Amino acid sequence: MTTESTHPTAEHARLAESPGDRGAWRTWGPYLAGRQWGTVREDYSADGDAWNSFPFDHARSRAYRWGEDGLGGICDRFGFLNVAVALWNRRDPILKERLFGLTNGEGNHGEDAKEYWWALDGTPTHSWMSWLYRYPQAEYPYEQLRTVNAARTRMEREYELADTGVLDENRFFDVVVEYAKASPDDVCIVISVTNHGPDAASVDVLPHVWLRNTWAWGRDDRTASIVDATEDVLPGALAAVRVDHEFLGRYFLAAEGSPRVLFCDNETDAVGLFGADSNRSRWTKDGIDRAIVRGEADAVNPDGVGTKCAFHYPMDDVAPGETRRVALRLSTSVPDAATFGPSFEMVRADRRAEADRFYDHVIGPALSDEDRHVARRAYAGLLWCKQLYRYDVADWAEGDPVGSPAPESRRTPTARNAAWSHFSLADVVSMPDEWEYPWFAAWDLAFHTIPLAHVDPDFAKEQLVLMCREWAMHPNGQLPAYEWAFGDVNPPVHAWAVWQVYRIDGHRDREFLVRVFTKLLLNFSWWVNRKDADGSNIFEGGFLGMDNIGLFNRSEPLPPGFRLEQSDATSWMAFYCQQMFKIAVELARYDSAWDDAATKFFAHFLSIADAVRSFGSARLSLWHEEDGFFYDVLAPPDGDPVPLRVRSMVGLLPILGATEVPDWVGRECPDLAARLRWLQHRRPGLTSAMMSRRDESGRWRMLLALVDPVRLRRMLERMFDPAEFLSPHGIRSLSASYRDGLSMDVDGRALSIEYEPGESRTEMFGGNSNWRGPVWFPVNVLLADKLRAYGRYFGDSFTVEIPTGSGQAHTLAEAATVIETGLTDLFRPVDGRRPADGDRIESSPDPLWSGHPTFNEFFDGDTGEGLGASHQTGWTALVAHLLNPRVPAPPTGSA
Repeated sequence: MTTESTHPTAEHARLAESPGDRGAWRTWGPYLAGRQWGTVREDYSADGDAWNSFPFDHARSRAYRWGEDGLGGICDRFGFLNVAVALWNRRDPILKERLFGLTNGEGNHGEDAKEYWWALDGTPTHSWMSWLYRYPQAEYPYEQLRTVNAARTRMEREYELADTGVLDENRFFDVVVEYAKASPDDVCIVISVTNHGPDAASVDVLPHVWLRNTWAWGRDDRTASIVDATEDVLPGALAAVRVDHEFLGRYFLAAEGSPRVLFCDNETDAVGLFGADSNRSRWTKDGIDRAIVRGEADAVNPDGVGTKCAFHYPMDDVAPGETRRVALRLSTSVPDAATFGPSFEMVRADRRAEADRFYDHVIGPALSDEDRHVARRAYAGLLWCKQLYRYDVADWAEGDPVGSPAPESRRTPTARNAAWSHFSLADVVSMPDEWEYPWFAAWDLAFHTIPLAHVDPDFAKEQLVLMCREWAMHPNGQLPAYEWAFGDVNPPVHAWAVWQVYRIDGHRDREFLVRVFTKLLLNFSWWVNRKDADGSNIFEGGFLGMDNIGLFNRSEPLPPGFRLEQSDATSWMAFYCQQMFKIAVELARYDSAWDDAATKFFAHFLSIADAVRSFGSARLSLWHEEDGFFYDVLAPPDGDPVPLRVRSMVGLLPILGATEVPDWVGRECPDLAARLRWLQHRRPGLTSAMMSRRDESGRWRMLLALVDPVRLRRMLERMFDPAEFLSPHGIRSLSASYRDGLSMDVDGRALSIEYEPGESRTEMFGGNSNWRGPVWFPVNVLLADKLRAYGRYFGDSFTVEIPTGSGQAHTLAEAATVIETGLTDLFRPVDGRRPADGDRIESSPDPLWSGHPTFNEFFDGDTGEGLGASHQTGWTALVAHLLNPRVPAPPTGSA
C-alpha cells in the first residue's frame, strides 16, 4: 500500500492506490440500493405501472431481476454478494429488511419514505462507514401511514411516522451499522443496538448475506452458493458461512458468538404471490421472514445451504439506555481464533481515526463545529448514495427466456425507453437519494460531482465520463435523463460540472477535459438539431427538470403548429456554449488544434445572444421591456405570439449566460482572435454581447454576457425583492407576488398559476416536487456563481440594492454571498433549530433528533423547511461545497 508519508492522509493514499472504478479498495461499498422495488427496471407489466407491478409487499417474497436492496448494506462492485441487517421487534407482521415508503399514488404529495435513517460517516474508498436506522419498538404502522395519507389532500401536510405516536417517549432502538476495512477484501462489521425508550424491550437482529439472483432468467448459468461452515472453523466460538461464486471466488462471513444460522434461496414464492403450481425452490426468499415472524420452522433449509442466509441474534429485554452489539467479518480468509481478536477492534479504531484526519484535511479549519458537522454529514450522505445501477434496456424490453417475460407492449415504438435499446449500465452511480430516487438523473448527477470532487475527484470525473459513454449516451448525442423516460430533457449542465471538477482537482487533468468535451460536441449538436426547430437560436426543451413551473405541462406535445420558445432552454444553451468555449480555450493553451473549437462556441454564443437581445423566430422578443423580465413565448401557427408573463426561475436563468474571457486569449488563440476582429469589423452588432474594460489595476477584462448591464439591473431588482424572489434562504422559483394567483388567457384557454411556497398542490409530474415557489439548491448555486462572474468583471462599479428598496448597496460578489449564505443558513440553528427542520420531528431539542441534519430536495420559499425527498444528499450536498469551497489556484494566467 502507498504510504501515508507521500500523501496527506492514509485515506488519500488508498485513493491513490485505487484510482479507477475497479480499484481494489473500491471493490466493496454501500452500493446496495435503498429501494429496488417500484423501479422501472423491475417493471415487467403490460401497462408500465412500475409502482404497482412490483410493490413493497412483494419485495420480501419475490426475486429482483436487476439489483437488490437492504438496510445499511454493502455489496461488491458488481452486486453479486450482499450484506445487510434485518430486524424484528416481535410485533411487526414482517421482518424489517428494507425501508418502507408510500408509492406515488399513495402519498398526498407523491412518493415518500416513511422511515428515519441517517448516513453518519464515510470515506470515499469506504474504508470506514457508519449508518443509523431508527426502529420503533411498537408495531410498525404500515396501513395507518397508507390510509391517513390517502385521505389527506394536497393542501395538507404529509402524515409521517413520527405523527403516528409510535416514537413517543423515545420508544425506539437506534441501530448503528459500521464497516471498517482491514484490507480491500476484509471488512470488519459491527451492528450496535441501543434502547432509547423508558422500558426494557426486545429485538431480534438478523445480519443477512445473500447472492443476487442471476441464474433464474436464462441468461447467466454461473453457479453460486452459500453453505454453513461453522463446523469447519470454530464451532461454539463463532458461526460462519462460506460463499462460492464463479466470478467473485470464495468469501467467508463469520459471526461472533453462537447465533442460529438460517438458510433459504433468493427465489420467488410464485405459489404464494401468483398462485403458481410450484416454486423453483422449496425454501423461497421469504423463508427467513416466515421462520422468525410466523414460527414456520420448515420455511428454511435444514441442510445449511442456499443463496440467502441470516445469523439470528435474539436480544431479550434490552434495558433502557443499554447498547448491545453484534460483530461480523467478511473476508477471503478462513475464520479462526484471531477473527474477532484485538486486531478487529484495532482496525475499527484506526479507520475511524483516519476518517477524522481525512476530513480535517478536506474541510477548512475556519469552519465552526456546526458547519463542519453539516459538511461532513453531507459528504457521508453523498458517499452512501453511491449505488450499483444495472439496467440493459434491450434485455429488459425483450424479456428473459425464463422468469421475466416482457409483454408485447414493451416492444412497440411508443413503449417506455423504446428508442434507448443501446443503453446498458452495470456501474456504481451517484444517486440523488437512497430511497425516493434510486436511479440517476443526468442533471442531478452533474451537481453531485461538485462536492464529490472535494473528496474523490477520480470518482467525480468517472461519473461525468460515464454519462457520455456509448452505452449511456444516445447515438444521436442525447444524454439519458432518468429511467422513467431516458428521452426526456434535463438542462445541459454537464459542461459546467466538468469545468468545476477540473478546477477543484487542480487544473491538472486535461485528458479528462478532452474525453468529455469530444462527447459533448455530439450532445451540443443534438440540442441544436432537435431543440432549435427553425434555426433561430431560440430553443425549446420541454420541462427541463423544472417539473410544474409553467402554466401547463411543458413536456406534453403542443397543438399542431404551435411552438413554445423557452427562455430557460435558450438560456441553458447560451450557458452551454460558454462552458464549452471555456473548456476549448483551456485546451487550446496546450494544443492549438483546439483553437477553432473555441472559435466555434464563441461565435455560436454570440448568435444566441443576438437572438435573445432582439427577437425570437416569431418576431417577438423573450425580453419584455415593460416588465423588465424574460418570458417564454407561445407562437401559434397563425396569429400573434403570446408572451407567457409569469415571473419565475425561467426568466432569471438568462443570468447564467455570463463567463469571463481570459486576457491571454488574444495571444494564445490566434484563430479566435482573428474571428473576433472579423466580427467587430463586419458584424459589429453581434459582438455587443462581449464587454471589455480595463480594471483599476490596468488589467484588461472581457465578459461574454447574455444580459446587458441595463437589463441585468432590472432583473436583479426583482430577484432581490422579498415580495418577489428573495427569501431568507435563497431565490424562490416563482415570484411571491402571485400569492393570490395569476390567471391568463392563452389561445382561448384559461390558465392559472399560484405561488406555493411548500409542497406541490398540483398532480403535474406526480406532485412530489414543486417549482412554484420553493427554493432549489442547484439553480441558486448557479445564479450565485454567475453573479460572481459579473462581479469580477464590473468590480465595485456595479451595485444592487439588497433587499430591493432598502438603500443598502451591495456589489455583485456580495450579492452572490447573500444567496449562498441564505442556503447555508438553512442548516445553521436559529434558537436551537435549523430552518430546514421546519416543524418536523427533527426540530426537536432532543439531541437524538437535533444531531441529525437532513438534506431535502427543495425548501419552503417562506420558512426554509426542507421538503420532498429527505435524503437528497445529491445536489443538496452542494452545501458542503458552499461551506468548504476551497479550490486550488489556477496556473498563472489561466481562466
